[in-house]
Amino acid sequence: MTEIIEARGLVKRYGEVTALDGLDLSVPEGTVLGLLGPNGAGKTTAVRILTTLLKPDEGQAVVAGIDVLRDPQGVRSRIGLSGQYAAVDEHLSGFENLDMVGRLYGLGRAQSRARARELLERFSLSDAGDRPSKTYSGGMRRRLDLAAALVAEPPVLVLDEPTTGLDVRARQEMWDVIRELVSGGATLLLTTQYLEEADLLADDIIVIDRGRAIAHGTADELKGQVGGERVEMVLHPQADSKAAFAALAAVASSEVQRSENGRRAMSARVDSGQRALTEVLQRLEASGVEVLDIGLRRPTLDDVFLELTGHAAEEARQDATRDEPAQTREEARR
Repeated sequence: MTEIIEARGLVKRYGEVTALDGLDLSVPEGTVLGLLGPNGAGKTTAVRILTTLLKPDEGQAVVAGIDVLRDPQGVRSRIGLSGQYAAVDEHLSGFENLDMVGRLYGLGRAQSRARARELLERFSLSDAGDRPSKTYSGGMRRRLDLAAALVAEPPVLVLDEPTTGLDVRARQEMWDVIRELVSGGATLLLTTQYLEEADLLADDIIVIDRGRAIAHGTADELKGQVGGERVEMVLHPQADSKAAFAALAAVASSEVQRSENGRRAMSARVDSGQRALTEVLQRLEASGVEVLDIGLRRPTLDDVFLELTGHAAEEARQDATRDEPAQTREEARR
C-alpha cells in the first residue's frame, strides 16, 4: 500500500525543551492515522512540520510524494488543514469564506462559487450560508473550517484536534462528517487527545508522550497490551464483601482491585471473558451475595495510556500544560 504521509526522525526543540524527539509515522493511502496524546505531547508540532508551517531541527518528511523541506509550496497544493481553532473570517458569511478560499486556490469565480454552495450543502450549513460566520455556533464554525480545507479537493487531509472545545452534540456531528470523508476514500492524519475519538475513527494509532512514539497499532492491538477484559461489580450495601471478593478472585487473572471509596466496587482482569462472568455470577448466587451492577468491560484506550506511560491521560495533559514552552502557548493563542 502506498504511503501518502511518511516522516522519519522528526526532532523539534524550543530552547531546552524538546517538543519532538525522533518521531516516525506513516499513513497509507485511503486510511486514517490517529496521533493520540495529551496537550503538549508534540501532536501539533508534528502537524506544523508536515504542513510546512514549521521546519524540523532534524529528520525528514514526505507528503503526497513531495518533500516538505524541498518543495513546501507543492505540499500545500496537495493538502487540506483544519487546525485546533476555526480559521474563518467572522465578518464574512459562510459562503464568502469558502468562495474566498476557492479564489485563493485559483479555481476561478464560477467554479469557486459553485464549490462553496456544494460544501455548504454537504456540511449542513446551507441555511446559514449567507449569514456572517460570527453568528455561528462553535460546531458550525468547525464544520465551516473543515469545509474550507476541502475546497480544492486535496488528496491529503490533516485534522488537528478537530473537536477540541466542542460539546457532545457538536462532537458527534464532526465525527459523522469525518466518517463521511473516510468512506469517500480520503487519507487523513487525525490528532486528538480524546481516546474515544481515536478508537472510533482511526485505522491505525500512534500514541505519543513527551514528543516520542510510545506505542503503535490498531485500537484492538493497543487494548490487547493491557491484557484482556475485566469483570466489574458493585455490591449491595448489605452484601458480604468477603464472599464477593472470593468469588471474583477465583476467576481473576490478576489481583482484585477495590474502589478507592470503599469495598462496594470491585474489578479484576480475566482471561475467559463471558465464561468468567458466568462463573462469577454462579458463585455469587451460591453465596447469596446481592449485587447492584455487574458486567464485562473491554480495556479502553485510557487503560492503554495508563499502562504505557504510568500516568493517566488527564494527568499528562496537566503536566504538559505546565511544561509547554511559552513560545508554543503563544502560537496556540494566535
